[in-house]
Amino acid sequence: MNISEVIKNRTSLRVYDDRMIEDQDLEKILEAASLAPTAGNQQLYSIIVIKSQETKDKLSESCDHQPFIAKAPVLLLFVSDQKKWFDYYQLEGCKEFSEREPGLFWEAPNESDLMLSIEDTMIAAQNAVLMAESLGIGSCYIGDILENYEFHKELFDLPDYVVPISLVCLGYYKEGHKRVHRKRFDQKYVVFEEKYRELSDEELKEMFAERAAGFVKTPTSSAENFAQAFYRRKTGAAFSKEMKRSVRAMLADYTKESC
Repeated sequence: MNISEVIKNRTSLRVYDDRMIEDQDLEKILEAASLAPTAGNQQLYSIIVIKSQETKDKLSESCDHQPFIAKAPVLLLFVSDQKKWFDYYQLEGCKEFSEREPGLFWEAPNESDLMLSIEDTMIAAQNAVLMAESLGIGSCYIGDILENYEFHKELFDLPDYVVPISLVCLGYYKEGHKRVHRKRFDQKYVVFEEKYRELSDEELKEMFAERAAGFVKTPTSSAENFAQAFYRRKTGAAFSKEMKRSVRAMLADYTKESC
């Protein structure tokens, strides 16, 4: 497949063939990740390859209790990683250099370093996902890796300035697997020329019209429309509250030396 076909063909895969991913395929996926665009050629990420069933079982529970995670042949954990560069800086005397250089001072990784490394991390992850698809290997992003920060930090021995950003499940498609492509929003609501444009109330109604049409009121919920039901299922859910707590804990831990 060419790249256009790969992008259009891919859907999230949560049911996997029993085959273990071949070493040469996994190597191609990891190579694709390493070739992704990166700020200043720094590669501000690390990738942890997970094959241990015990670890996969733990992640299937810690990432919002999703059993299919444990059944994926391979998981890739993409972590934002500023530690290697700052360790190298200190090894080569950058702290002392900054103390004698006019206008320069030593500073530990801060919020902007984290944001930049997150960009690197997600670009690398998407490169891996697209390469996997081209090899007939399905994937599923697990955003719930942002939950339970302290548990994941201990599980993977993550030091300061190394934080989990995205978990990717990988596995071959089962024979006869039927892909279901979920419709995206019309580009007119997402793509703007030159400057951001706020959508009018009418445009918002139009943007969500198809999804709103599928809303069914249930006797167990007071939600009167799609927006209310979706807010309750996502923003108001327990996993969302844990994610908020976890990310705040991660940020506090990350910036403790920068403050």
